[in-house]
Amino acid sequence: MRKIVAFLFCISFNFLSAQEKIEKPIFFNNIKVSQAFIVIEKEFNVKISYTDDIIVGKTIFLKKGNRSLDAVLDEISELLDLDFKKINNRFISVAKRKQVFANNTTKILDEVVIKSYITNGVNKNKDGSFKIKPKQLEILPGLIEADVLEILQELPGVISPNETATGLNVRGGTPDQNQIIWDGITMYHSGHFFGMISPFNPYISENVTFLNKGVTAKYGESISSVIDVSTTNSVAKKMNIGVGLNGLSVDAFIEAPIIKDKLSILVSHRNSYHKIYETGIFEKIEDKVFQSTDIHNAKNSDDIFYFKDNTIKVNYELNDKNKFSLSTIHIDNDLEHYFENINNKNNLYEDILDTENDGFNINWRKKWSENTLQKTEYSVSNFNLFYNFITLKNDEQISDFEKLNTIKSTTFSTEINTISATGNSTLFGFQSNFKDVSYSYIETTDVKYILDSNRDMLNTYSLYTNYINRNFSFFDFNLGARINYYSQLNQFRIEPRIVVFKNITDYLKLQLTADVRNQTVNQIDETLVSNLSLENKLWRLSNNTNAPIINSNQLSFGVIYQKNGWTLDFDAYSKQASNISALSLGFLSNNSTSFLVGNQKAYGVDFYLKKNFKHIKTWLSYSFSDINNKFSNLNNNEYFTANNQIKHFVSYSVAYKTEKVQVALGWKWHSGKPYTLIKENDSNNSFTFDSVNTETLPNYNRLDFSSVYNFSFSDKSQLKGKIGFSIRNLLDQKNTISKDYSGNNIPNEPLLSITKFSLSRTTNFVFRLEW
Repeated sequence: MRKIVAFLFCISFNFLSAQEKIEKPIFFNNIKVSQAFIVIEKEFNVKISYTDDIIVGKTIFLKKGNRSLDAVLDEISELLDLDFKKINNRFISVAKRKQVFANNTTKILDEVVIKSYITNGVNKNKDGSFKIKPKQLEILPGLIEADVLEILQELPGVISPNETATGLNVRGGTPDQNQIIWDGITMYHSGHFFGMISPFNPYISENVTFLNKGVTAKYGESISSVIDVSTTNSVAKKMNIGVGLNGLSVDAFIEAPIIKDKLSILVSHRNSYHKIYETGIFEKIEDKVFQSTDIHNAKNSDDIFYFKDNTIKVNYELNDKNKFSLSTIHIDNDLEHYFENINNKNNLYEDILDTENDGFNINWRKKWSENTLQKTEYSVSNFNLFYNFITLKNDEQISDFEKLNTIKSTTFSTEINTISATGNSTLFGFQSNFKDVSYSYIETTDVKYILDSNRDMLNTYSLYTNYINRNFSFFDFNLGARINYYSQLNQFRIEPRIVVFKNITDYLKLQLTADVRNQTVNQIDETLVSNLSLENKLWRLSNNTNAPIINSNQLSFGVIYQKNGWTLDFDAYSKQASNISALSLGFLSNNSTSFLVGNQKAYGVDFYLKKNFKHIKTWLSYSFSDINNKFSNLNNNEYFTANNQIKHFVSYSVAYKTEKVQVALGWKWHSGKPYTLIKENDSNNSFTFDSVNTETLPNYNRLDFSSVYNFSFSDKSQLKGKIGFSIRNLLDQKNTISKDYSGNNIPNEPLLSITKFSLSRTTNFVFRLEW
């Protein structure tokens, strides 16, 4: 009898296993989940049981491809937060997924409210955050690679007026008010090619979390947004290799298991190849970046420029309850420029600029029980900017101007997250951070002169907590607080955070957020204008003299409506900031250059509308912002329009996709930036201005195109490839992006007006292989 039972069990098990491994062509194009279940039942000869309330109003999209039953269920489970349980070889039950820990991190499962926000791989969550999975991304206008920071510019309320990847203005904030984190390491580098390219390799990024409101209390040190980029924390099961080439750089990565199910390593490298061959896109970006500098204007000159980044990630799983990760990153940009004096060829000038950001992070994830997890990590970030302007006469150095800016940041944190039986989550954490920030300007002729220098250090100790409730009868809410103590400043700051989410109907949802945040490190325009005029900002730290802690209060209210394939997302916000910094420039006011401290108030609206068709996705976004600053002893102590205000911004995109081909077209339009009109008095070479930022640059508009073809060499081969082509500024519009003034801070000296223009029509390509 036992042999018969064993035989029947084996037959049943083998049948189920075979069924799970059989692959069928599956494709869902935003159909109702109930209809998708019918297709699965028919294809795999199973029966799925569920209650209507867990799938009401939900749709599902899956790319066309061959999938096993397990693969289909896993993808649906991830997208819709559902749990599938196999009762036997035919019957499957479905339930709403309980909140559990994933990958031994402190994050509970995301609660997606808008799937495929602008494209597949971009979701908006119930807490207002955006979760981006670069490896799942489909095509976006002008982009043929998943540049992490470029993707964010497709979201409402995010704009880069100077057309760089890292120059993100988020809801009235400036780029330095965004906290950018890579694998737990806070980054201060402005990006490759002076910000034109993200410093993070897009092919190893696993997740990107973007928060611009109601920021959870675990994050501090930014008053605008948080961009948290992470690589995989899982031990690799098999070897993965990727190599690629585009118009600017080559890159490669390799992920390999070292000890099966215990230890793996991920290594990546990316490098520009300008030294070997200069492509058309490199020349176009070079013209844009170096306009109005000596590199662009000087004759008889030569320059050498390159960028690179390297990363290493090691994952180690001691057992099911203890997992460790080690991450390192190195970002480097170098520029050397040589030119002769036209009037005196015995004089030779050298510009040398080196910007680097190194860092490492080690973390331990401890699973105390099924509902309690602790994460402990230690990270270090070192930023260095070194600029040298050397004058040579008859091959002998006669003067040397140096500019240095460094940040050394060390962070230790530990946090415990628990989930109750009812599914609510409670987080408690402690963080200690030490910053050492310095800058200096040194000129050496016969004697060494320190023109300006400063060094500040600050220890910050923080306690934070966050409570997520999903059982309250009236609405869902996240409630958090962060308490900071700044040791050298002897100051306490309390930062409450709240998110309220209400389902009015199956189609209509409301959201309210409020947060208070503080920031101690920020960028200012440099006191002395360098000969190169490229990296003309420097980091400085809050102190008890002329740099108080920056504070921000933000309140937002939003509405989400989804029905019949339409998605509407509307959000209005109010933001007040105090202790922001600016420079009063001596060459404009006939007074000595000094730091000014003031306030900012910003109001705005972000609107987003999407409609998906069978093979076409289209979306429209509009943002309105009104940003005003006030500083004492400037503009008669009255509010004036902020330098970074873009009052109206419109973006429209349409994308077409088949199984292998993707094509996208996108149009961006925004009103011009404000600027100050300066008047010159010819009689005494003095300069005056009536009011600050009363003039406006012409409107900006740009049309972008991109296309990608994905291919494989055979149905059985693991070798896959991608070819892509893009055109930035398809209509070759000459947009004015800034109007500034340059001087040497000496009264009555000539003042130079500098007008900068956008990138001209620029083509790019990508060729990539992965296996």
